[in-house]
Amino acid sequence: MPQKRNYQHELEQILNGIEKSSPPRLLLQSCCAPCSSYVLEYLSEYFAITVFYFNPNIYPEEEFFKRSAEQKRLLSLMKFKNPVDFVEIGYQSERFYAAVKGLEHIKEGGERCYACYKLRLKQTAELAKERGFDFFTTTLSISPYKNADWLNEIGEELAREYGVWYLTSDFKKKNGYKRSTELSESYGMYRQNYCGCVFSMREREEALKNKDI
Repeated sequence: MPQKRNYQHELEQILNGIEKSSPPRLLLQSCCAPCSSYVLEYLSEYFAITVFYFNPNIYPEEEFFKRSAEQKRLLSLMKFKNPVDFVEIGYQSERFYAAVKGLEHIKEGGERCYACYKLRLKQTAELAKERGFDFFTTTLSISPYKNADWLNEIGEELAREYGVWYLTSDFKKKNGYKRSTELSESYGMYRQNYCGCVFSMREREEALKNKDI
């Protein structure tokens, strides 16, 4: 049986090799402000980061813009050693529904999520290639509900395809998720109670309903 990879150790090896006087450029796909808070605090010491808010899975449309505004608010409040920029390409929900067609009834955490991860990371890799970034990665692995093995598998596959380094990670390690909740409270951030898509929202609503029964 193959030994389970230690993504945090792999990340630390990469960070140890970075020359801080000349930080490389990182394109960071962010799912939301709370999840990005610790990742930005951690990585901004090593990279010049551009936060890429690309989340076509989010439902409804107002939620997409609410999370986008909160992401920008967080960036205006946090202090960083290196420059941190922001970019988004608008609400493109049709791309999410096309990517998960036929998987609508799969339970949260299954193949539908894999397809969603791949959609978001592929767009990130494409933009990283187009704009000359040195690395790309995602904040998604900070969540206890997200599959870090899948995220790193997809990221490394896209790195080979696009010729841009993927920053392997499992940001929930070293109390990353706990730190993100502390930062969220400190900055008074809006924290949603479902992942983002209509399917996760329905699952959450059903779980809360059953809890009340």
